[in-house]
Amino acid sequence: MSLSLSLISVSTNAVATTDQKAHGRGKPVFHLRKHAPQAAVEVPASDLPPAVALALARAHVPPSAISVLVERAGSTQPVLTWNAQQPMSPASTMKLVTTFSGLSLLGPDYRWKTAAYALGPVENGVLHGNLYIVGTGDPKLVPEELIDLVQKIHTAGITAIDGQLVLDKHNFDPSTRDAGPFDDEVLAPYNVGPDPLLYAFKSLSFTVSARGNAVDIGVTPPLYKLHIVNDLHVTRGRCVGEAVTPVVTQQADGTAQAVFSGRFPLTCGAQESNLAALDHDTFFADGFLALWQQTGGTFQGTVTEGPTPADAHEVAVHESPALSDIVRDINKFSNNVMARNLFLTIGEVKGRAPATLASSAQQVEQFLHRDGLTMPDLVLDNGSGLSRDERISAASMAALLQVANASPVAQPYIESLPIVGVDGTMRNRLVNKSIEGNAHIKTGTLRDVRAIAGYVGSENGDGFIVVSFINDPHAEGARAAHDALLEWVYQDAPGVDAAHRAAVNGSSPSPAAAQVTAPSAGPAALTSQHGVTQSAQAGRSE
Repeated sequence: MSLSLSLISVSTNAVATTDQKAHGRGKPVFHLRKHAPQAAVEVPASDLPPAVALALARAHVPPSAISVLVERAGSTQPVLTWNAQQPMSPASTMKLVTTFSGLSLLGPDYRWKTAAYALGPVENGVLHGNLYIVGTGDPKLVPEELIDLVQKIHTAGITAIDGQLVLDKHNFDPSTRDAGPFDDEVLAPYNVGPDPLLYAFKSLSFTVSARGNAVDIGVTPPLYKLHIVNDLHVTRGRCVGEAVTPVVTQQADGTAQAVFSGRFPLTCGAQESNLAALDHDTFFADGFLALWQQTGGTFQGTVTEGPTPADAHEVAVHESPALSDIVRDINKFSNNVMARNLFLTIGEVKGRAPATLASSAQQVEQFLHRDGLTMPDLVLDNGSGLSRDERISAASMAALLQVANASPVAQPYIESLPIVGVDGTMRNRLVNKSIEGNAHIKTGTLRDVRAIAGYVGSENGDGFIVVSFINDPHAEGARAAHDALLEWVYQDAPGVDAAHRAAVNGSSPSPAAAQVTAPSAGPAALTSQHGVTQSAQAGRSE
């Protein structure tokens, strides 16, 4: 049985064109263009909201390819359920499992430490021996953070190294670095693998811009042995095609070259491209030595990887931002390598070093079981969702969101999710709709996957948990179905708000039901079980 909806739209738009006459004169002539009627859309019968079912039909996605579970916060009685027990690929919404586990097991204030050890005497600022850098997997060791370690080493009295720079990566098992890229885009930043000394996401950001008849090229972060070869030529004409990208190669002498060649039209303005080039060891060492040199340090030795001797002494320690800030970056911007480093850190800290994917998955699963989340359908791989193997059902994800909403880490967890129409991966979705600013939703995207999961503060004041996965070759065109689902929850989901029910019944709402609420006006607010209320729209990110 199916419902046929004929969506016929005929409009007449006046379009001004210019007819060129034989004598070279032209004048505007208005032509009427009629849009062809849209074909009827067959909408298979289902229990899905009509707008959701229609959006799926338009995308040629069958109802069997979507799973949905909508519940009120604090209640496991479903408001809407569809294929909710079916294990599905969650794409990046799997980061919700990793980040909740990380916050709960490590604590919101957990900080990674990157330490420097010296072996040998220091005379007149010269270390006569090796400098060891020990990494623990800091996901956000960017130039602004690494410079702190460099300056602390200088403060300890070392300005020159005449031994080796040794990278100590014992906290992650070597097997965690052997996984190949997820797809054929081997230079794409989203394909960067985890590393104990991950630096600047192992990605180079190039900026190309024309200045008169010359082309300027900038790169971030600076690398010690990276040479830019600029063979670009300024031309006139239209800017077409993708941004100019270099060919990056590593030379036998340890240097690297980024070669730019071809034409660069003036009309292109400034262009930016991002490449995950070089290996982790080279990238970290060259990043560290670039900062070392910029701050007056000298180094004449070689770089190698190895353990730190027991008799080496600590000279400096850098601490990362708090985990609550790291989780915010992971979920707002769906950063894969940060999530993968956090996943392995769980195995390293709660198990023992060196962490493996299996030991990290074991620690996460044991934690979930202790919290009453059995999740028989959960399949963990690397914890980021950038995997064809990871699986979870909508029911299991919703159960996790319920537990997280009533947990001591509810506030930093929920605040880490993108706000609809405001920031992160939801910044450009449902803008100027009534739900804008009133939902925290993590998104997920793979070639055949679209996913959403999070919290909605509805129009009438109720808090809802929403999870939906689409696994289908046409999933890319079905984003409108998820947008329609979120709008339906915000505006049309059945029921009244918890406060109204309590007033009618003469009782107080349960703490869990009060976690996700929406005021009568303004952005959604999240109330933790400790009574702290935070605005869901602290600021707009452009």
